[in-house]
Amino acid sequence: MGDLASKKCVPCEGGTPPMPRVDAEKMLGEVEGWNLAEDGVLKIQRRFKFEDFKSALRFVNQVGDIAEAEGHHPDISFGWGGATVTLYTHAVSGLSENDFIMAAKINKLELQSSG
Repeated sequence: MGDLASKKCVPCEGGTPPMPRVDAEKMLGEVEGWNLAEDGVLKIQRRFKFEDFKSALRFVNQVGDIAEAEGHHPDISFGWGGATVTLYTHAVSGLSENDFIMAAKINKLELQSSG
């Protein structure tokens, strides 16, 4: 699998099957802090904590920049002190490697901002 954060997201097409749960569970080991979530569709999700609203907003904007560069867009909710990022591939109605690539890139961003 290699370093996920150094990979680029590749467009997925409808009709491509989503990643099986067993494969997603294995890939979770490469993206610290992320968990599987299911709401009819298998997704990965992580909650990030911040000291205030401005810090959370700055993080969300940085995630948005990564999403635009990769062409792969997460669902994000945020407010004072935190942000929750949810990733899944809409085109396949489930998870793909792209979701784990984005999670790794977001983790790298989070580590840089806290270090």
